Amino acid sequence: MRSLLHFKWKQVLPDIIFWLAATLILTLFYRPTLPSYEFAFTLVLLVMPINILYYYVVVKWLLPRFLYKKRYGWLNVSILCIGLIAALLFRLNEILLLYPLISDAYTKAGWTLSYKIHDPFLAQLTDPVYIVNAIEQSNSIVWIALGITFFRMWFERRQAAMEAELNLLKAQVHPHFLFNTLNNLYSLTLQNSPQSPAIVLGLSTILRYMLYECNVEFISLAKEVRILESYMELEKIRYKERLDLNFTCKGDLFSQEIAPLLLMPLVENAFKHGASQEMAQAWINIDLQIKSSKLKFKVSNSIPDQDLVRSIESNDILTEKDGIGLANIQRRLDIIYPAAHRLRIFEEEDMFLAILEVELDRRVGI
Repeated sequence: MRSLLHFKWKQVLPDIIFWLAATLILTLFYRPTLPSYEFAFTLVLLVMPINILYYYVVVKWLLPRFLYKKRYGWLNVSILCIGLIAALLFRLNEILLLYPLISDAYTKAGWTLSYKIHDPFLAQLTDPVYIVNAIEQSNSIVWIALGITFFRMWFERRQAAMEAELNLLKAQVHPHFLFNTLNNLYSLTLQNSPQSPAIVLGLSTILRYMLYECNVEFISLAKEVRILESYMELEKIRYKERLDLNFTCKGDLFSQEIAPLLLMPLVENAFKHGASQEMAQAWINIDLQIKSSKLKFKVSNSIPDQDLVRSIESNDILTEKDGIGLANIQRRLDIIYPAAHRLRIFEEEDMFLAILEVELDRRVGI
């Protein structure tokens, strides 16, 4: 119940703030031509219900029936009709209520009213100058409100789309990682390796992290590094002395947060395309530095002979066909750290190097 009330207030509060601000601005705008602020405020309060009614008829009735169903012709005709009706109501309000009050106030203040209040009703109603004025005044505030509403709708839909894409990208990392680890486990079981239970235990630790701790926008950098270390330990079990693995980490990890599993694809990529395809001695160097809120993550690995790569891939039953790792991380960086990251890839004859630089404090919450 409490969350429902909070949700309703979250929706209603911006509207309340807008109409209060509009009332205040109109009061200040009309004050120079009226005797007092109190009188200007009273007149604005008498006009504002027409604007509010006009706005909510469009937002709550026309948009759901026509815009959301892509019936744009009917939407345009309906808004035009509602706008003319609002202008008519505004003009009637002026003739029957506002100008009599203004006339009395001017008389008491010793001012002269140029408007001919005693003209016949029909002549006042059909005066083209005042008709144009009524259309302008009945539509200006409403269309400012509608413009804000349309922008808010666009922004919310954009945020929802980005959140959905981000969740999809994050979800891709899970099976991508699981596939690679199961591939490793498969290789060990073929060899009847006694290390297989350790692989399963390490895998369960990492999966627990993915399932229960990664369902947030940002996580402690220390936790992210810890899971990278767990993954590297699993790989060291598989490759043993055949792999020369060096990992260095400098800086305060506990004071920074990062998007979950953002660094994992770079590390996976190094093992998948470096060590797992290298029959002779393989090496991987991983260096993480954090200065203030600036992260620099360097991953380099040896590159096997291309003939050897083709031979291994042709005999690998569990070869992954789609290399989604680097494309995944690039898109997540574009969404979460726009204009605050730099990912560089270098490929030499015998080395592959990835350098990721991120300003962690310039993130975008989705």
